[in-house]
Amino acid sequence: MRPSLRKLAPRFSLITALIFAVLLLDSCNVGPKYHTPDVQAPAAYMEAPPQNADATENWKAAQPSDNVPREKWWEIFNDPKLNEWEEEADKSNQSIAAASAAFTAARAIVREAKSQLYPTATTGPSISRTRQSENLKGFVIPGGGTGGTGGTGGGTGSTGTASIFTDYALPFDATWVPDLWGKIHNTVNSSKYSAQSSAADLANTRLIIHAEVAVNYFELRSQDALKQLLDSTVEAYKQSLDLTRARYETGIDSDEAVAQAETQLEATQAADTGVGILRAQYEHAIAVLVGQPPSTFSIPVKVLDAAPPPIPPGVPSELLERRPDIAASERLVAQANAQIGIARAAYFPTLTLSASAGFQSSSITNWLSWPSRFWSVGPSLAETIFDAGLRKATVEQFRAQYDQTVANYRQTVLTAFQQVEDNLAALRILAQQIDQQVTAINSSQRYLTLANDRYRLGIDPYLNVITAQTTLLGNEQTLVSLRMQQITASVQLVEALGGGWTKAQIPPVGQ
Repeated sequence: MRPSLRKLAPRFSLITALIFAVLLLDSCNVGPKYHTPDVQAPAAYMEAPPQNADATENWKAAQPSDNVPREKWWEIFNDPKLNEWEEEADKSNQSIAAASAAFTAARAIVREAKSQLYPTATTGPSISRTRQSENLKGFVIPGGGTGGTGGTGGGTGSTGTASIFTDYALPFDATWVPDLWGKIHNTVNSSKYSAQSSAADLANTRLIIHAEVAVNYFELRSQDALKQLLDSTVEAYKQSLDLTRARYETGIDSDEAVAQAETQLEATQAADTGVGILRAQYEHAIAVLVGQPPSTFSIPVKVLDAAPPPIPPGVPSELLERRPDIAASERLVAQANAQIGIARAAYFPTLTLSASAGFQSSSITNWLSWPSRFWSVGPSLAETIFDAGLRKATVEQFRAQYDQTVANYRQTVLTAFQQVEDNLAALRILAQQIDQQVTAINSSQRYLTLANDRYRLGIDPYLNVITAQTTLLGNEQTLVSLRMQQITASVQLVEALGGGWTKAQIPPVGQ
């Protein structure tokens, strides 16, 4: 072994032992262990349909495998046009694109945090030409010699004579801060949990957008159904007006009846025209949701006539695994727990291992020669002795923020249970109300038939016919509205159940 290397051997053995000891301590984590917060989940939904009850056609108890929401849950409504717009929204909706970009950024932050676990190595080659002041005395000239007495290397250094030299440097520096107390590991974990929350946020954004597309689509179809109803009503009122005019011209009826029929027809025509406002707004809303300008987007007219499929709600405990907003909230709790560990690590000293080496010379001819080498290596330790309670306050801050995220998580779960119950109740009650409304329409139709017969026979005035017609139209409009509420409540139930998403779709921490 060369003498110089023999002298360095004990030093490198000491450094190796120090690094080995550091690696043994590197797994120490002063942060609290994470446990998913407890929540109270009822055994069953209060509003869920009984399995053995006689239910209506639209509110029957579905079998466990029937119409279970899948990833493309909107397909259970069997509407090709809806499927088309939902697929387009998934590709072109800007809110989904923004959430996807946020998730990509969150994953990049994880890699940023992981980089802190490893040493940092830098280099900075440089060549500099330097002229020193002639009035300096006793200055040191690189390469040897002292100014004022004559020197060697880069130039002469006598008083009144300028020293000019060139410095060639090729340094390499390495620094490593071992994660003795788990600060970096907790930072990495915090970033990972945040990325998982971002992934769940992306899924939740998709769910919200798809549900909004479906709701707007069915409301637009309801406007088409209302338009069809008013169109047919206008035609019926025109026939009634023709009848009253004929009776007036033959002297059987009065001009008052004609005026009443005209008023009713004109008011209905105005209402028929007004339906176009909401339809246009729903169409424009869908255009924006699917990422298209409203001016180039249109949906052909089609009447809403399909009944919503039965949707099994499952049990409440499953909701914790099926709602992306619940998963996102729970991941934020895990992130807040990791932040406590980061704050606790500030109580302990920070060890920094640093080393530098390279070549330096005043001549390019021997710049990279062995005698031009230089190096230094050694650890340093830093510990805060007094901070006026800063670290204690920081830990208390992150503990409080953890408690806040736990409360937010539990509130999110409660809200999810409420939304499922709300829509289950809406579907149950609307099914009964629609049956009752159909009965009311049948009675209104019979009432109108009798009123028309009595008017033609001259027994009753035309005002009775108008009353019967208004009653029938009002009941038919109510039925259209109830059917729209029923199918939108069905969409909102799927949304409340998490669509076809499951918690297993969140990327694992290892990824």
